[in-house]
Amino acid sequence: MIGVTENLAFISDLLAETAIEAKREPDSVHLLAVSKKQPLAKILAAHDAGQRDFGENFVQEGLEKIEKTRNLGLIWHFIGHLQNNKTRVVAENFDWVHTIDKLKTAQRLSAQRPAALGPLNICLQVNIDNEEGKSGVAPGELRPLAAACSQLPNLALRGLMCLPAVRDGFDSQREPFLKLSELAAELRISGIETDTLSMGMSGDSRAAIFEGATIVRIGTAIFGERK
Repeated sequence: MIGVTENLAFISDLLAETAIEAKREPDSVHLLAVSKKQPLAKILAAHDAGQRDFGENFVQEGLEKIEKTRNLGLIWHFIGHLQNNKTRVVAENFDWVHTIDKLKTAQRLSAQRPAALGPLNICLQVNIDNEEGKSGVAPGELRPLAAACSQLPNLALRGLMCLPAVRDGFDSQREPFLKLSELAAELRISGIETDTLSMGMSGDSRAAIFEGATIVRIGTAIFGERK
């Protein structure tokens, strides 16, 4: 698994260099290794290289990996679409959920989160480009959802997440990330504090970091092509 180790080192250095270029502290940008459809051996190799945060899109696949790595102290992020019939197992096993866009989903997670685990960290997914058929709360409907979620007892509202339409060019890529950053600032003005912007992947991570990303989600560039 030398490739995983080398890829992680290269990407970590690249993110740190980009943060410095954007006049930010390198440790303000965290790498989330997207491990969906990747074998356990590659996750273990990433762990051995120092990676602790992993993202899964599919509940059952994620649960199997969590069960096999419980003694390693990994932090598991659910970053896929969450169906209501899967909220209990997610609440009982994951550390983060990035894709909340309905109050009902958040309420179920709060009710089903075991108190012994502490609050479940959540991000609200925003349909930043108002794309038809894409998950995420509309920007204009974000504030009431955030206000309601911030009051749920077993959740910690950490911030916002987006998955914008594909764009070419650095300046064009920055536009949706700037919008998300501005939405977070509007929440803070209204009294809803957040500290997380989950945005940017392999092709647009530089633009995301320039607009304040704190979590960048990268998969194949670390692990190689998925099965």
